[in-house]
Order: sequence, then structure tokens, then C-alpha cells
Amino acid sequence: MAVKDARQSFLATGRGKLTLALLCAIAFLDFIDASIINVALPAIRSDLDFSVQNLQWVPSGYLLTYGGFMLLGGRLADLLGRRRIVVTGTVLFSLSSVIGGVANSSGMLIGARLAQGAGAALMLPGALSILTTMFKEGGDRTKALSVWGGVAGGASAAGVLLGGLLTDGPGWRWVMWVNVPVCVLVIAGLFLLVEGDRRTSRPANFDILGTLLVTSSVLLLVFTLVKAPDVGWGATRTLGGLAGAAVITGAFLINEQRVKDPLLPLSIFRIKGLGAADFTQLVAVAGFLSMFFFLSLYMENVLGYSPMETGSAYLPLCVGVGMAAGIASQLIPRIGTRPLLIVGLLLAGGGIFWLSRIPVDGHYLGDLLPGLMVTSFGLGFAFVSITTAANANVEPERAGLAAALLNASQQIGGALGLAIFSAVATSRTEDLVAEQAPMPEALTSGFSRALLVSSFFLFAAAIVALRAANSRGEAAETPAVATTSEPVPTG
Repeated sequence: MAVKDARQSFLATGRGKLTLALLCAIAFLDFIDASIINVALPAIRSDLDFSVQNLQWVPSGYLLTYGGFMLLGGRLADLLGRRRIVVTGTVLFSLSSVIGGVANSSGMLIGARLAQGAGAALMLPGALSILTTMFKEGGDRTKALSVWGGVAGGASAAGVLLGGLLTDGPGWRWVMWVNVPVCVLVIAGLFLLVEGDRRTSRPANFDILGTLLVTSSVLLLVFTLVKAPDVGWGATRTLGGLAGAAVITGAFLINEQRVKDPLLPLSIFRIKGLGAADFTQLVAVAGFLSMFFFLSLYMENVLGYSPMETGSAYLPLCVGVGMAAGIASQLIPRIGTRPLLIVGLLLAGGGIFWLSRIPVDGHYLGDLLPGLMVTSFGLGFAFVSITTAANANVEPERAGLAAALLNASQQIGGALGLAIFSAVATSRTEDLVAEQAPMPEALTSGFSRALLVSSFFLFAAAIVALRAANSRGEAAETPAVATTSEPVPTG
């Protein structure tokens, strides 16, 4: 260990910096595609003759398969080789982006978005596990995860910004095509910078039943959450979907306890703070992701902003997240992740609470910018610290699985938040319309109510974070969980 510590920091080398940039580019691609399409939806609806009901599947289709296949992607990366799985996912992501860009029907575009989500689910957990295994020293890992967390926190806002620029510029199809050259560079970089790793499990040993059960469970859960605002939370379809997801999850957990090589070794939850970090992520993302959705609708439908103006409004937030991520990387070795995570969530909640006070005749400088800046620093602190805490003490052979759990919680949280808060906003708006209120007033009140409830979720996440690990970014000296029954990767 002493010899290892004496070596030059990998992050200080040119190869280390390029590797980190490559892995963050993968994260940026996956995160940004969850939001970049939103500003383009009116143009897509007009061009491809979408119905209002089907239009929601352009963003939701990506979310559905992204969350549904995330756990599978992480486990495949651990067992079959991280680089191999990330490259496969990137190829699928690139091809589906091309198809989506040339789509001439609503079904073709939705199919492309479903395939994009599946590709992203293969890319993201593998990329994060490569990061946590290549940057092993305490300082290196903390800085690398800080950059990753900053990318995660700012990508949603950057997506809205880029989506507006592309839609108002060359057209909405470039929202899809812009991915392709980046994917080509990513694939080349993976072969140049990341060593291939040997598979550690034969296909015959793979937990096929567990894979089918957990994928079906998450797909059904996300699908039910996405459709709940349309069909009603008390509808038989919604209650049946939630109950079905719970039953399938129960069957999956029973299966994992009985098979020799489970898809999800339940012993991973013995790692201190892992479950709390994942649940914190779920609750926090449910609150913050909805902010972009409702503020964008407010700016376009109430204030009359163009897509480009709406996207540009988030530029200060992107800068704030980046600044906060840099500060967080300096603070984590001193105070640990838990205090920073709690402060970040409280700041983000306070910022969204401030934004919930938006008026009908709002102004950017007075009514939006202050709340966005407070939120940006909260998100920067929160994403960096939660990513570091969720990967603390995770041994290399489970890095992909841990990454998949963290990111699956993000996708489920996003679907849950949009479902809940869309229902809140719609209910408030419809009540005011029934009372003959002007539409701008009714919309603003609905958005405001949804943002208010969103802020409460961030405050609740801060309470959950009390149970998260307080990591200072040091590499673990000993595994947190015995893994004698697990194959150990050699790459």
C-alpha cells in the first residue's frame, strides 16, 4: 500500500485528465438527453403531427427504458467487462439518435427514444464504475467524483439551454443528431484510454430470471408513474400497476436469495450508507428535476419566452453548479460528504421554495435568477457529495452494480416527481379555470403549487441524508462486505 500511495496521482497525468473528460462526456450525454428534448416538443408536435397524449412519450420513453434497464446495465458491466458494455451502449445510443433525427412519424421517434434510453442504461453505470476503479487514490477519486457530480447536476439545465438553441437554430432534429459526433469520439476514446477487462462470468451462469423480474418491475413502475397523471392516481390501472410492480419486486428479491449468482447480491446493502444515499438521490431528484419542467412551461406559456430565451435563462444555473462542484471537491476531504449533502439539499429546497413564488407578470432578474442561483449551489453541493457517499467503500467487483443502483434511483425519482407534481399542477390549474380565472393566472398558480411541493421533497431528502455515509473520499482499505461467492474481475 505504501508503494501505491507513493506513485504519482493518476489524475495529475495527461491520460488521467483525458480519461476523466471521456467518462464525464458519457455522463453528460446520458443526463442531457433526458431534458434536451423538452424545449423542442412544440416543434416536434407540429412537424410529426403528434397527438397531445402521445407527445409525452418523447421524453417519457427515454426515461422508461433508461430506468428499466439500469440495473441490468450495471451488472453486465461487472460481469462481462465494463468497456465492452459501455461501447455497446454507446453504439446503440448513436444509432437510435440517427434514427430519431430522420423520424417521419410519431411511432418512429418514440421507438428511437426507447432505444436511446436502453443504450444510456448500458453506458452510465459502466462509465461510473470505470471512474471509481481507475481513480483509486483518495484525492483522485474525490476530485473525479466532484467533476462527475457537477456534470450530473448541470446537465439537465444545459439540456434545456442546448435544446432551445438547436430548436430555434438548425431545427429540432439536431437535438437528436448532435449526439452522433460525440458518440464517435467517446467510442474512440474508450479504446484509446480504457483497458479492456475480461468477462468474469459465463453466460450460462447469468441470472436470467432475476433479470427478467427486475427489468419488468422497474419498467412497470416507471410506466405506471408516467401515466398516472393522465388516468388518475385512484384509477384501477394505476393501483394495479403499482401493486403489480410490488409483487414482481417481491418475487425478484426471493429469487435473488436462492440463485447461486444473483443479478443483485443483496449483501451490497450491508455497505454502510449505500441504501440511504440511493434513497436520498431518489427523493431529491423527484423534487429538483420537476423544477426545469415547470419553470420552462412558465417561461414559454406565461412569460412568452422563445425556446432560445428559455434555454438561455438556465445558463447562470449551469455556471453556479460548476462553481459549487469545485468548492465541494475542496470541502469533502475536510468535513465529509454528509454535512455538505445536507446543506446542499437545504439550499436547493430553499431556492425552489423561492421560485415557487413566481407571479403572473414575473421578471427574470427579480423573480427567477435569485432562486436559480441559490438552487444551483445547492445542486452542485448535493450531487457531488451524494455521488461520493454512494460509492464509498464499494469494492471494485461491485462498482457497476453500485453505480446502477444510484442511477436507477435517479430515474425512478424523476418519474415519480413528474407524476406527482404534474398532478398537483394540473389539479390547481383546472380548479382555477373552473372558477373562470384567466389562463395565465391559472397556469402560474398550478406551476407555483407544484414547485412548492417540490421544495418539500428536497427538505425531506435532507432528513434522509442524515443516514448517508460521511465519506471524506479516501479509498477503502478493506472491503465493506465479504464477497467470497462473487467472481473478481481481472481488468
